[in-house]
Amino acid sequence: MERKYVIGIDYGTESGRAVLVDLSDGTEVAEHVTPYAHGVIDKNLPGTGEELEHDWALQHPNDYIDVLIRSVPEIMNLSGVSSQQIVGIGIDFTACTMLPVDENGTPLCLLEEFAGKPHSWVKLWKHHAAQSEANRLNEIAGQRGEKFLKRYGGKISSEWMIAKVWQILNEAPDIYKRTDLFLEATDWVVYKMTGNIKRNSCTAGYKSIWHKREGYPANDFFKELDPRLEYLTETKLRGEIVPLGSRAGTLSEEMAFSMGLIPGIAVAVGNVDAHAAVPAVGVVTPGKMVMVMGTSICHMLLGEEEKEVEGMCGVVEDGIIPGYLGYEAGQSAVGDIFAWYVDQGVPVYTKEAAERAGMNIHEWLEKQAATYMPGETGLLALDWWNGNRSVLVDTDLTGILLGMSLLTKPEEIYRSLLEATAFGTRKIVDAFNQHGVPVYELYACGGLPQKNRLLMQIYADVTNLEIKVAASRQTPALGAAVFAAVAAGRENGGYDSIVDAANKMGRVREESFKPIPENVEIYEKLYKEYSALHDYFGRGDNDVMKRLKAIREEVVYQKMKVKN
Repeated sequence: MERKYVIGIDYGTESGRAVLVDLSDGTEVAEHVTPYAHGVIDKNLPGTGEELEHDWALQHPNDYIDVLIRSVPEIMNLSGVSSQQIVGIGIDFTACTMLPVDENGTPLCLLEEFAGKPHSWVKLWKHHAAQSEANRLNEIAGQRGEKFLKRYGGKISSEWMIAKVWQILNEAPDIYKRTDLFLEATDWVVYKMTGNIKRNSCTAGYKSIWHKREGYPANDFFKELDPRLEYLTETKLRGEIVPLGSRAGTLSEEMAFSMGLIPGIAVAVGNVDAHAAVPAVGVVTPGKMVMVMGTSICHMLLGEEEKEVEGMCGVVEDGIIPGYLGYEAGQSAVGDIFAWYVDQGVPVYTKEAAERAGMNIHEWLEKQAATYMPGETGLLALDWWNGNRSVLVDTDLTGILLGMSLLTKPEEIYRSLLEATAFGTRKIVDAFNQHGVPVYELYACGGLPQKNRLLMQIYADVTNLEIKVAASRQTPALGAAVFAAVAAGRENGGYDSIVDAANKMGRVREESFKPIPENVEIYEKLYKEYSALHDYFGRGDNDVMKRLKAIREEVVYQKMKVKN
């Protein structure tokens, strides 16, 4: 019997990654990465050069299409597989990554009249400039006693759909008026492949305050936010919301030609990168937390009952695996913190030492940092370089490094940053355990577990949990392929359910990271100190971080006024 294959595409923060996967056992036959030509747009708009304000993060929608027309033909060429053997395509995306489109599905930023207006562009997940809208939304929802707040840990994030839409309405009402639909980028790319607009239940549930049984919040809630938003969900958020694993449609002739495939291939509805990763490591039951570790971390967990957990990003019925409640939490910056330190804080002599050793700077710092015992550096950090997603849900918080002296070395700082992110994950694990959603073991996937063994051992020691690591280097893309297999269906060589597909296609390595008892003991002491700092700066005892941010914004505003 001829082998059948599916394609999974993972849209990350800096690039898109495509994998070609054997349906019989999940073997990844070929992979290819396409970096986004425009990257993260956080300083100036392409073409016009217009300067962006602080906390903005945009992207170019054409970069997403480039991934389809560059990476898909490449994996086909690398594999030698015939296009006739491809039965399904699935994609996942960072979220909430959203964009306004017109009645033809065209992103407004691609229209000449709007190209120079920042609000017409794709807002990346880490666009945090809608914090004031999020604050007001949470205040009003709390005053009204809206029960949806409990499903999101008590706060709706500025990263999510409603806050971003409201920011557009407040700051660019012409863009809001011209918008026919606000779409998640994952749904827009699926639309470009199929011609069908299908909103996936995952992003709708986690990022747009939609509930499987209750729908969106009532119109009168949106009216109280702003009278102009009263009918938002019936107009600019309208559209069918369909379950994960559903078939959105089939690949159009136009896109099939561009991608080197045949038309009519099943295309799964869109998904979120972290959520797609769960079945890719074979997790289909509760108690196992999956950490998608890259520039940030998303923490995914299954439960059998709906519980209120502080700071969770959401709990959605069937949001990850059908039949279970899917819980999400996360950290806004992890790999980004390590990259910041290497780019901005490492002295020249350290980089020269790495070059002499024939290593990149991250590898060299990891090797040097591994020579220290827990607690030996005397340093402690708070991992809030990009705010706090869970459990505090506050993007106005900033990072801190404590305990430095004239003897502090770069590798010591590097280790303290690794530890800080581990403490942040421990805080999330503790929150779930304390609120009746147990965590027994950890699974790790993404770029970081593949690159940094010290980091994984620190996480095992800090959480006192065994960590299993994904066998795939492109776990979310593999997960997208798992959902593509379900969209294709058994009659086409795929599978009838996510569980069946995950049991055949999901994989982890034989080696795992187990806690070292003597390290666990020391990290317990350090974690108590981390928790004290966490609560002191994060729960209102000392709002110095926010006051400093406010002073900076005032000075920047005055500086821009003088400049203009």
